Amino acid sequence: MKLGAVIPVYNHGGPIAGVVAALRGHGLPVLLVDDASEPGCAAVLDSLAQQPDVTLLRLPVNEGKGGAVIAGLRRAAQLGWTHALQIDADGQHDTRDVPAFTAAAVAAPAQMICGYPIYDDSVPKARLYGRYATHIWVWINTLSLAIRDSMCGFRIYPLAATLRVVDGQHIGRRMDFDTEIAVRLYWSGMGVVNVPTRVRYPEDGVSHFRVWKDNVLISAMHTRLFFGMLWRAPMLLLRKLTA
Repeated sequence: MKLGAVIPVYNHGGPIAGVVAALRGHGLPVLLVDDASEPGCAAVLDSLAQQPDVTLLRLPVNEGKGGAVIAGLRRAAQLGWTHALQIDADGQHDTRDVPAFTAAAVAAPAQMICGYPIYDDSVPKARLYGRYATHIWVWINTLSLAIRDSMCGFRIYPLAATLRVVDGQHIGRRMDFDTEIAVRLYWSGMGVVNVPTRVRYPEDGVSHFRVWKDNVLISAMHTRLFFGMLWRAPMLLLRKLTA
């Protein structure tokens, strides 16, 4: 196993240095994907890329979170990595949990290691409760409770199997990515290991969630996945019965 961290970055010039330092402290190489950030953030990323085992991939136009992650996964495979840890750039994910994710991946290298959040009091209540609509749709669209939280962007992918799914199917490129890739990997037969992880929302955090546009994309994704589930239902039920 060769594991590295892929971080999609869009105007997170403040917290990104701390995230990179923490990951490097765990011995992970880091791939920064600059999703067409503004010049100040781009300069920070240029500086970080001078460090050992920190690589920068710069996208010429903003692709959205999913597009940036996909570009990062492709480059990670080119770098010879077998597994990629996806983590957000804004510091909301607790990097102290990286060893737990790594241990889970070592124990189950063919499975997706998914974080499920344990929130502190900083989480906006509307966002917390709103997540349950997506959880319910994911459980319907997989006919399973295997994925405890499909929206958490802290996870480890087996690269070869993940890229086969990305190359063969439509995957959302923006805030719909995390959920859709999780469901489609499950459909492909990949197992899921859920790892609890602490999540906080910094007071000065930068969110790029577009309330109307991204909710429309997410609604379209759930509709797409529901109809995809219907013809996969016999296989999914058989998988559940024989597990």
